[in-house]
Amino acid sequence: MINERVQITEEKLLSDNWYVLKRFTFNYRDKSGVWTTQQREAYDRGNGATILLHNPEADQVILTRQFRLPTFVNGNESGMLIETCAGLLDDEHPDDAIRRETEEETGYRIQTIEKVMEAYMSPGSVTEKLFFYLAEYSANTERLNGGGIDEEEIDILEIPTAKAVQMIETGEIMDGKTIMLLQHLRLRQLAQN
Repeated sequence: MINERVQITEEKLLSDNWYVLKRFTFNYRDKSGVWTTQQREAYDRGNGATILLHNPEADQVILTRQFRLPTFVNGNESGMLIETCAGLLDDEHPDDAIRRETEEETGYRIQTIEKVMEAYMSPGSVTEKLFFYLAEYSANTERLNGGGIDEEEIDILEIPTAKAVQMIETGEIMDGKTIMLLQHLRLRQLAQN
């Protein structure tokens, strides 16, 4: 990390129960040249990838629905969230990780993927960078069971693209990565017409 305005002086592990939570003490030089000592916590869960599967002939998308505890404790009464397929990279290249996650969660075995962007999703407290992809599927795309692994109980939803975009407006889709990919697809469609 190269930034001459930041000097990390202490890194303290607070938790490594699920992922890693650390408190950092650092010196920060502001624009006027004054140094201050600050502390921040950062949650490291690793980087991830997400994908929106789109059937251009039917103009439909594949989304997933599953229970997400953090949304439940923050007011989502059911805790269920509609999302694009996603997962952590572990030690894999993002392209390989998203192909694996797509098969595990949706059952679709996709070959051609298109990386459309990278983004930090919550940079004030989480280190994760997310890699965003699009891929086409059709009735002929090889499909296995899907539904997730281990304790995951993932519902697979096939929704017309226009309805999915409308579900953002109605609050039925509230997941940031999903909103970004649906809007990206919709903007692309508008540019092609």
